[in-house]
Amino acid sequence: MKKNFKKLILLPVLLAGIFIGTVSFKSDFFEIAKQIEIFTTLFKEINMNYVDDTNPAQLMDSAIKSMLTDLDPYTNYWNEQDVEAARINNSGEYTGIGAAVKNGATGITIVEAYKDYPADKAGLKAGDLITKIGDIRVSDFKEDAGELLNGASETAVEITFVRQGKEQKTSLKRESVDLSAVPFYKLLEDNTGYIVLSRFNAKASTEVSRALKELKNQGAEKIILDLRGNPGGLLSEAINVSNIFVPANELIVTTRSAIEKYNKDYYTQREPIDTKIPLVVLVNGRSASASEIVAGAMQDLDRGVIVGARSFGKGLVQRPRELAYGTQLKITISRYYTPSGRCIQALDYRRRDENGRAVRTKVEDYNEFNTRNGRKVYDGGGILPDVKLETSEFGDITQALILQDAIFNYATEYYYSHKVEDLKDFDFNDADFQEFKVYLKGSGFNYVTATEKELEELIATSEEENLELKFEASGIRSQLEQHEKQELELRKPEIISLLKDEIIKRYFYKEGLYEYYTVNNPEISKAKEILNSENKYAEILK
Repeated sequence: MKKNFKKLILLPVLLAGIFIGTVSFKSDFFEIAKQIEIFTTLFKEINMNYVDDTNPAQLMDSAIKSMLTDLDPYTNYWNEQDVEAARINNSGEYTGIGAAVKNGATGITIVEAYKDYPADKAGLKAGDLITKIGDIRVSDFKEDAGELLNGASETAVEITFVRQGKEQKTSLKRESVDLSAVPFYKLLEDNTGYIVLSRFNAKASTEVSRALKELKNQGAEKIILDLRGNPGGLLSEAINVSNIFVPANELIVTTRSAIEKYNKDYYTQREPIDTKIPLVVLVNGRSASASEIVAGAMQDLDRGVIVGARSFGKGLVQRPRELAYGTQLKITISRYYTPSGRCIQALDYRRRDENGRAVRTKVEDYNEFNTRNGRKVYDGGGILPDVKLETSEFGDITQALILQDAIFNYATEYYYSHKVEDLKDFDFNDADFQEFKVYLKGSGFNYVTATEKELEELIATSEEENLELKFEASGIRSQLEQHEKQELELRKPEIISLLKDEIIKRYFYKEGLYEYYTVNNPEISKAKEILNSENKYAEILK
């Protein structure tokens, strides 16, 4: 391994040249060159003298990624595999098994098998844990094992997976996978057109335009654009999607940076499809980036009513920069501002708390802006809907359930213990919710409140200082457990909504979930209520 050092050490030297060439105009030029030289010599000493063999490429990868964590979560180093994954995400096309997956320590979990693609045809289900791909054990594979699932069209791959504790095998053939930006659209019974936009890839505006035209041909007189759960994507497509509903030469977003060339005003450039049709845009806490650009523009221009919950709050713009050997740096280059002048970035990565976490902008620090009609809107924390619904909002305990896969894992258990043959027969009632709470007790779910963290820190400090606490810690813990139960009940509407989403997908795919939404979803019901009342719609936008 060490004999390759001379070749590998060229990377930091090359980086030094790049940095010196690109930042020589800065006053801290000498400091940058000094730190790169220190790092280069440190890297050499580790590689030459460490007690065991080292992996220079892996060390460098870790060093770069650790350095970037001090900036923000969106400035990332992409190796060749990451670059290809980004290309797939932006294009919506790749060749593989047709499934969303998540890497873990013991294997790859199927998150969703896309309908009628190889994984689905082979019988793979959400919750299946892939442990071997061909002869390669996933847990032994040091790189992104998910890449092994992709390959040339019509090539076969054998998969070993675990389902409900039992190991099984299946074989499938890879094929071209085309991920739609608009996976569903439908004309509802009151002449409302419903369009789901799930990602801002290169096809987003084309597919939204096509869906809108078809719905209008079918008789649509008003539109619901669903951006819930849409994580964003291409800035250009956010502008083009906005352009569908607003005229050409309308300001949609502005980017501002410390670097002059990244300061730019983005205007619509095409002829719109319909600037008058009544519009409701649905957002929630997982609507981010490009979704917020569209929602923010529609709100600031008073073009549509925003319904749901406050969006994620990502007001930072990234751009990929080419590096050596097919790698890239995805770097935050600017902040974006909505037409009224708002930057909706929620976390300030320039300010950190005592634990090194970015500080969230406080509500009292929000700044007031005005829409075109003079309505008050605010910056600092995502797009605040014109109409808020509790089923769209995610509390702390709900976020914990999502992050720890409690809802996902329960949906897997539910699928194998309940028979649902018709979507119309599906219901998730109070008794089911009680079963979910029982499941949580034995699932290892751990919800730690800020109070619990402070309690544990206080106990640890008192033990270090040999102090006897004046209170009974176990009694407080008991009260906190009771608080957790209360939190589950308090957040019951949003938790049930998420449970329904995950369970329905197991039986009827995402297409079935969207079909269910059109009849049973509270956000869509509220959107229809607003659109079906000209006075209410006008009053909100007045």
